[in-house]
Amino acid sequence: MHLSFMCIYTYYVAMNPITPRCTCFALRRASRRASQIYDRELAHVDLSLNGYSILRRVREAKSLTQLADELGMDRTTVTRNLKPLLHAGLISEQRSRDDARKKWFAITAAGRRLLVRAEPHWQQAEDRIDALFGATKAHALRIDLAEFDQALRQAGDPA
Repeated sequence: MHLSFMCIYTYYVAMNPITPRCTCFALRRASRRASQIYDRELAHVDLSLNGYSILRRVREAKSLTQLADELGMDRTTVTRNLKPLLHAGLISEQRSRDDARKKWFAITAAGRRLLVRAEPHWQQAEDRIDALFGATKAHALRIDLAEFDQALRQAGDPA
């Protein structure tokens, strides 16, 4: 006869998915689900959440390094997300006058028009998140996440 035992903690976590032990898993799972809400709304203007985030940040010209830092992404991921925006003419790429290896990215007139059209859809996603989670809790979550991000930056952990 074979008896099987399970740690009560393992059993509890398995039965109660609301309290995951791994912070990273909890953040990524919630992020994926929230991103789906934004992507669904922004699809009305044929834009992804990453594309929207980049367009908002290049209203003033930014280097690849600046964009990566602001977005919390590595440069390779930012470059991959820039390509469709460049191809669609929504952003422009300029070489630095001082150093030809440096590139600057800025929103184009077409990108600005798309951003204006996308804004109400982004707001719809924000409103949906507030409705699902509660506006007060969603606001507190944004503050907590900003503080968490700042703590990670100060600790020198890479984005």
